[in-house]
Amino acid sequence: MCFSVVCRCCPWSSCCGMGDFRPRTVWLGHPEKREQRYPRNVINNQKYNFFTFLPGVLFNQFKYFFNLYFLLLACSQFVNELRLGALYTYWVPLGFVLIITIVREAVEEIRCFLRDKEVNSQIYSKLSTRGELLFTLKDSAAGVFVTQKTEVICSCFLRTDQLDGETDWKLRLPVACTQRLPTAADLLQIRSYVYAEEPNIDIHNFIGTFTREDGDPPVNESLSIENTLWASTVIASGTVVGVVIYTGKELRSVMNTSNPRHKIGLFDLEVNCLTKILFGALVVVSLVMVALQHFAGRWYLQIFRFLLLFSNIVPISLRVNLDMGKMVFSWMIKNDAKIPGTVVRASTIPEQLGRISYLLTDKTGEWPLCVRSGTVSYYSTCITFYSISQKAPAATKVRKTISSRVHEAVKAIALVHNVTPVYEANGVTDQAEAEQHYEDTCRVYQASSPDEVSLVQWTESVGLTLVGRDQSSMQLRTPSGQILNFTILQIFPFTYESKRMGIIVRDESTGEITFYMKGADVVMAGIVQYNDWLEEECGNMAREGLRVLVVAKKSLTEEQYQDFEARYVQAKLSVHDRSLKVATVIESLEMEMELLCLTGVEDQLQADVRPTLEILRNAGIKVWMLTGDKLETATCTAKNAHLVTRNQDVHVFRPVTTRSEAHLELNAFRRKHDCALVISGDSLEVCLKFYEYEFMELACQCPAVVCCRCAPTQKAQIVRLLQECTGKLTCAVGDGGNDVSMIQEADCGVGVEGKAVFSSVFYFASVPLYQGFLIIGYSTIYTMFPVFSLVLDKDVKSEVAMLYPELYKDLLKGRPLSFKTFLIWVLISIYQGKVGKLFLYILYIFYFFMFISFLLYT
Repeated sequence: MCFSVVCRCCPWSSCCGMGDFRPRTVWLGHPEKREQRYPRNVINNQKYNFFTFLPGVLFNQFKYFFNLYFLLLACSQFVNELRLGALYTYWVPLGFVLIITIVREAVEEIRCFLRDKEVNSQIYSKLSTRGELLFTLKDSAAGVFVTQKTEVICSCFLRTDQLDGETDWKLRLPVACTQRLPTAADLLQIRSYVYAEEPNIDIHNFIGTFTREDGDPPVNESLSIENTLWASTVIASGTVVGVVIYTGKELRSVMNTSNPRHKIGLFDLEVNCLTKILFGALVVVSLVMVALQHFAGRWYLQIFRFLLLFSNIVPISLRVNLDMGKMVFSWMIKNDAKIPGTVVRASTIPEQLGRISYLLTDKTGEWPLCVRSGTVSYYSTCITFYSISQKAPAATKVRKTISSRVHEAVKAIALVHNVTPVYEANGVTDQAEAEQHYEDTCRVYQASSPDEVSLVQWTESVGLTLVGRDQSSMQLRTPSGQILNFTILQIFPFTYESKRMGIIVRDESTGEITFYMKGADVVMAGIVQYNDWLEEECGNMAREGLRVLVVAKKSLTEEQYQDFEARYVQAKLSVHDRSLKVATVIESLEMEMELLCLTGVEDQLQADVRPTLEILRNAGIKVWMLTGDKLETATCTAKNAHLVTRNQDVHVFRPVTTRSEAHLELNAFRRKHDCALVISGDSLEVCLKFYEYEFMELACQCPAVVCCRCAPTQKAQIVRLLQECTGKLTCAVGDGGNDVSMIQEADCGVGVEGKAVFSSVFYFASVPLYQGFLIIGYSTIYTMFPVFSLVLDKDVKSEVAMLYPELYKDLLKGRPLSFKTFLIWVLISIYQGKVGKLFLYILYIFYFFMFISFLLYT
């Protein structure tokens, strides 16, 4: 039985205001004892309700002058003095367009309602005095025990990629005192409660306490992020019991999601602006016509009548042209053979893809890793070593030949990590039997880093397999099937500051205590014993694009370890400068260690990643990578994908927490030129708080920017700041629920379907067809075709555009709809109108004389 703190709900994107949140005390199994009201645990992704639907849809249509202009024209026909013809000539085209829009929005709202209803009706199980009961998601409340799938007793692994973008498995631990209860049902018999901090957007930290009052003495345990299971995370396998703490809009995933906004393309905004200019010209012409009549009579009515007479200067067919063109563009994207499976969910903005200046992307997808090693046949060497050791007497020490040295290196790699093997049932055997017999076909590895898993899989491939692990022990299997048992005495996790990790283990067969360590070469060079090959080999592997780790060991006597443990425990109990004291104690062991081997890990990129980034760079598009990964992982990915070119320097922004530190670091970064920037989410938050304009000014000058450990709200904030500071169009690419806010905020969003969760309204363009009336047909369909034919026009072939991506830069200038281009076309249209009118006069005179001649002849 495993007990953890659970925050249960799916993303609830319609309400994510911060509100007046307070800490809470949640009694286990007794939700009725709550001290305050908590929000309902329901999903609501709808944009409108029954009362706001029609006003909201109409407002979104007529808040732009382009649509408001046609509405005013139609309304003017209700005034008898201004009526120029039948009402249907104005209202039928406008009404048809509005009906299509309303029906489109209504269908999408109904679909959204049905999706929400399906999720809210999902069945879950909870603990009660009557055993496990089934309930729906919307009926859960704070204090309810929820059972979920997890991994093994005493710990579980989960993935948080839908929350923070990290695809690695993370270890979560239960409350220690609950592990001594015989069954999960006994949780309902104890008197205990959880005190939790107020809801906030921080997805990397949690502060709380667990208190059991009926114990002797009472038990009080601290709770941290390691004891939580956030909503929108995936648990590996098995069963876990947790208590609901946060619901509804108080969830981390909800508070990190922004409201969807109604997107309108830059092309529509430009047309809207040009419509205003045409309307201004229309007013001027009307005033001139009235002035020529010396403002006689009711001249103000004459102005309005002239406005109506000249209203075709802005024809309603323009609206049809835009919708038709966007629909065709969307159809072309959907049916492009080079990008099969593409779905256009927002057909109102496909033209945005031709005006993108900034591409902001997550590190989309999981990329497999492989371990690079030397030319020695490690598998045959390991088998030879174990064959010799089994034949030799127990007290005989194997001579340190190449076989024994290789074995020590492989054993070190197989021990110094945070990987846990998990056994899953596969239809042939059940989970318990698979774990008992270490079934190879049922075993999967889980760890907080894919590099760790790759290294353990490599040791398995050469004959030394990790078959079991818990919090205090580890089991390895040799090629001959022998099980080696090790007791885990201490673990020193990897941190960005230390750039290394270590573990102290005791070999159960010999009683030997060994301190194993692996880390970056720049750190380990001063820890290991002197050698003449480390620097050279590290350089060779780094030039191949590998992430290099140095592996070393140090044997400890029982007395040495006991002395270290006493000092280490004392340092961890310190209230002041705890981290410094703990690091000092650990460093006392990190001296004169025996160098064992080097490991190199490389990312296997998806096909065409590097040439694609090169094409984007040549096209004038700047690529920013916003990811939830750790700093070192994000930096390596950027270099390996050539997001940062070989001749560019990389400036890693130091961690800053105060205004003065941010000021100093910004000044240091200002002195560098043509340099890519790598910054963490915490430092980014400080910079944006105190030096928002200065930071964005410097960042926009960088050829590439990498933001790691980014929260979902930070991704959306960066997109918004780019739009405000540069005025350029942005495109966001993501594959997880943590990317939704960024995708919604960007001018154009691209999601990898099947992973990204889209909480936005989708638009489907329609073709308005008007029949029965000749005037309506002329003003919509007939006048549409000449302009619509330009949609199919191509300046260059697609192959040429891909060969010369620099041609894309011309689109970024927006020349086709600039004021200069617009003025030229206005002059051309005036010229064509004059020529056409002159031709009609000539034709009229010609036919007139022909008719007179015919009469005279007859």
